[in-house]
Amino acid sequence: MQLFSVDQQRSQALEAHAASFATFKVPGNENPSTLICFASKATNAGQITSKLHVIELGAQPGKPGFSKKQADLFFPPDFQDDFPVAMQISQKYGLVYVITKLGLLFVYDLETAAAVYRNRISPDPIFLTAESSTTGGFYAINRRGQVLHATVNDATVVPFVSGQLNNLELAVNLAKRANLPGAENLVVQRFQELFSQTKYKEAAELAAESPQGLLRTPETVAKFQSVPVQAGQTPPLLQYFGTLLTRGKLNAYESLELSRLVVNQNKKNLLENWLAEDKLECSEELGDLVKTVDNDLALKIYIKARATPKVVAAFAERREFDKILIYSKQVGYTPDYLFLLQTILRTDPQGAVNFALMMSQMEGGCPLDYNTITDLFLQRNMIREATAFLLDVLKPNLEEHAFLQTKVLEINLVTYPNVADAILANGMFSHYDRPRIAQLCEKAGLYLRALQHYAELHDIKRVIVNTHAIEPQALVEFFGTLSKEWALECMKDLLLVNLRGNLQIVVQAAKEYSEQLGVDGCIKLFEQFKSYEGLYFFLGSYLSSSEDPDIHFKYIESAARTGQIKEVERVTRESNFYDAEKTKNFLMEAKLPDARPLINVCDRFGFVPDLTHYLYTNNMLRYIEGYVQKVNPGNAPLVVGQLLDDECPEDFIKGLILSVRSLLPVEPLVDECEKRNRLRLLTQFLEHLVSEGSQDVHVHNALGKIIIDSNNNPEHFLTTNPFYDSRVVGKYCEKRDPTLAVVAYRRGQCDDELINVTNKNSLFKLQARYVYGLLSF
Repeated sequence: MQLFSVDQQRSQALEAHAASFATFKVPGNENPSTLICFASKATNAGQITSKLHVIELGAQPGKPGFSKKQADLFFPPDFQDDFPVAMQISQKYGLVYVITKLGLLFVYDLETAAAVYRNRISPDPIFLTAESSTTGGFYAINRRGQVLHATVNDATVVPFVSGQLNNLELAVNLAKRANLPGAENLVVQRFQELFSQTKYKEAAELAAESPQGLLRTPETVAKFQSVPVQAGQTPPLLQYFGTLLTRGKLNAYESLELSRLVVNQNKKNLLENWLAEDKLECSEELGDLVKTVDNDLALKIYIKARATPKVVAAFAERREFDKILIYSKQVGYTPDYLFLLQTILRTDPQGAVNFALMMSQMEGGCPLDYNTITDLFLQRNMIREATAFLLDVLKPNLEEHAFLQTKVLEINLVTYPNVADAILANGMFSHYDRPRIAQLCEKAGLYLRALQHYAELHDIKRVIVNTHAIEPQALVEFFGTLSKEWALECMKDLLLVNLRGNLQIVVQAAKEYSEQLGVDGCIKLFEQFKSYEGLYFFLGSYLSSSEDPDIHFKYIESAARTGQIKEVERVTRESNFYDAEKTKNFLMEAKLPDARPLINVCDRFGFVPDLTHYLYTNNMLRYIEGYVQKVNPGNAPLVVGQLLDDECPEDFIKGLILSVRSLLPVEPLVDECEKRNRLRLLTQFLEHLVSEGSQDVHVHNALGKIIIDSNNNPEHFLTTNPFYDSRVVGKYCEKRDPTLAVVAYRRGQCDDELINVTNKNSLFKLQARYVYGLLSF
């Protein structure tokens, strides 16, 4: 043979009878190596030698190369004149097939050139072979013109290599390379050894390459999770997942666990990349996890995972109802009638069906009655054959065949309920005895079919409670076929039998058919069972389109009683339709651990004193602070007034006022304190404002009143402070000390007020003070 290099434009002679090229990835080299395998038979010094050679072509500089391998070809004594005529390489198994002229087959391992198998596969000479890429074997043509196909037996090759050849390493490598069974114990044992030696990277690589995903299990993930993470080192679990990602696609459990780590670290972009690269297996659980961070990405996962209820729910949330219809048609249940028929025919060894059909197609009609032919099949317990025959001859769906339609359904409901279910789903019959079939469907456990056939309410109520055996979405759709009264009765029975287990079905049906059933009727149903959870889920889908205060209140109530505090907070903040007084009273009675919903109601609708009294009496002081500091500082005066009425300690009130400071409206605060004769409470607050340079007249008015009441040299304040309102402070002084009023009015040049106060009081008393006032000015 001649080996020619295109790159080097030169050739080399080979002493070989058969040869083939192969590719092989050497560990440590990301680029595959090109190998040539050839078999030769030569005579040296009168001795015949046959060998297989495996050599790398064009070694890559700086990269690990493939070491040359060779092995002997052992010909039996009767085949000394035989020689190789063809060679095929199985990339799937990493094996070399050497085929000889007289029909011998030699099988060698490509990596090690270790002999695996030898046998004669043809008594006639073989002159041509070709690769079978789909099976990993090869085709051969012998002199007789026979086409032979040879390949590896996946189920036995690994046990053969490990047991018969006692080559454990080759057995494990072959199992990993071709994903074959048989090396489970060896792989598991090696994995345990690596793990016990803390060689986590090697263990991860072994798990990733384990045949048939032997180690790709939740137990393996848990094992890596249990390893303590060393500071400054990559966690073994991440090493494991990283190794899997370089090898291909993760299974459903691995995808879920890795995604959980990524979601917790808020690295959503990694999920997007892996999904785009098809590295993750989509599942409903993965969609649920991703939905917590990205609804759009979760929807893509649900679609790939064919999680139909979740996809429909996602489209509904996005109000893309046209997509719901399109998607439902794409994935809706439709029985594969052709497959069913093929299955029945494959189980007919006697060809009875074909014969019976030939008779039914004879000119002039079938010589035997269809019922007679059916009975012949049934007498021999050939149920499938009888069914195949009847399905074919009853295709016209004629009324005169009503008895046979009933019969074919009966025999299958008794023996093969799934066949009967498929026949009913196909809708090819319409004249059978429906009450009889309904009873048999119920006995066979086909409860949905029984529901579709019963016409009496008591029958439907008896069957519908078997929700454990009815697909939920199909049951919801069935409710759409019932009248309003019957549907509500059936929903009531579902809740009576198993409130917790059937609640979601009833809620879904109520949401789906709320217009037909009536919103009030659905609400009364849930209230009858005190199912606040049902009310919450039902009203949640209806709330955005309703302006009914009662509905908004019931939703708030049900959300509160089911612990959905965040939702209660949202609705009380956003809704404009609930009864504020009723909602306030309910929230106070409910005593939720979070007072924000009550704060929303009271702040929006002017119940601040009630709110303050509730929070104070329930020792929820931090919510009082949060309200005046963050929610509505403008209502702080009302809060202070109520706290004073509730005899709250002054230290708390003072601290509350100081925490708001400049955001707090002074005038209403002074009014609230003055009404309760507690103006001195504001002394420190007012002094802080003055020290900060406040010129607010209300600040100085209030401070002046406090100084006057405390008789702390009020004349000095009245004569030197330029910011207070002389009329307001003077009026305040009239009731306490008219002489101070004179000073205040004089300071503000309030002549009319000054004349008034002098007329009201003894002129003698005021004269001296008036002179003093003049001197002061």
